Amino acid sequence: MHKNLKYSFVVPAYNEEKNIPALYERINSLMAAYSETWELIFINDGSEDKTINVLNELAEKDKRVKYLNLSRNFGHQAALSAGLKYAEGEAVISMDCDLQDPPEIIKNMITKWEEGNHIVYARRKNFRKDNFIKKLGSKIYYRIMGKFTRIDIPKNVGDFRLVDKKVLAEINQMPEHSRYLRGMVAWTGFKHDFVDYKRPDRQKGESNYTLGKLAKLGMDGVFNFSMLPLRIGFLLGLISTISGFGLLLYQIFDVLINGVYYHLYKWLVVILFIFMGFMFMLLWIIGEYIGKIYDDVRRRPLYVISETRNFE
Repeated sequence: MHKNLKYSFVVPAYNEEKNIPALYERINSLMAAYSETWELIFINDGSEDKTINVLNELAEKDKRVKYLNLSRNFGHQAALSAGLKYAEGEAVISMDCDLQDPPEIIKNMITKWEEGNHIVYARRKNFRKDNFIKKLGSKIYYRIMGKFTRIDIPKNVGDFRLVDKKVLAEINQMPEHSRYLRGMVAWTGFKHDFVDYKRPDRQKGESNYTLGKLAKLGMDGVFNFSMLPLRIGFLLGLISTISGFGLLLYQIFDVLINGVYYHLYKWLVVILFIFMGFMFMLLWIIGEYIGKIYDDVRRRPLYVISETRNFE
């Protein structure tokens, strides 16, 4: 182990053969201004292109480049968690491989860390060229997380951040299987600051974060750090009860006061179908929580590593 290792870069990679060399060159150029030791850890998350070949070439040329080769695609958060387990630096910088997390602003993050901050978030000041649904979903999601979670999860930040080894030690001890690292890092409560930047568009390849993967990540955040979905059940139950009593009073008033018998069965059938839908939604929400509990109690590993390179 490198007891005096200063910086660790942790980079998950899935089908990023075109971006890896450019990212390495930019990090290498950045760190040339620093005299401290560093390592660059790539996690090959079951890539189907030549990512592993590119990593082998880099690791052969520069022993500071290391990689974990996962046995299959386990997902971004699992791959990132694997890299964090192996990182040994005093400061650990996690980032994406697509060059939308520009390495050049890391020097500002290091400065914030040297000032005494244990967590330094890279905060986006612009939206990428996403479609309207992604932009709207992102705004709604952050608004919900800001109002209904018990911790303060910063807005407009992703997994581009610097954490001190103290924070990393706490993260690596967290046993949950459904990983939402943005919330987990914020949960630790350590002193933090921000570095603002404009995120560039992807230059090569296609984004691996599809709408479905983003939705899953968002649900992990809500279910892991908020009781809002369960409390919706109370709200819907209250609405259902009040509506039922209102309809009952209406029937009583119509029969006893007006002397008119009014057939409400059609309205009742419609309302019953609506609330049956609500009940199925609640069953789904409860199922999500139970599923996450089941994932944790099975105690299966979060990922499987088939090969490592340049780790002592």
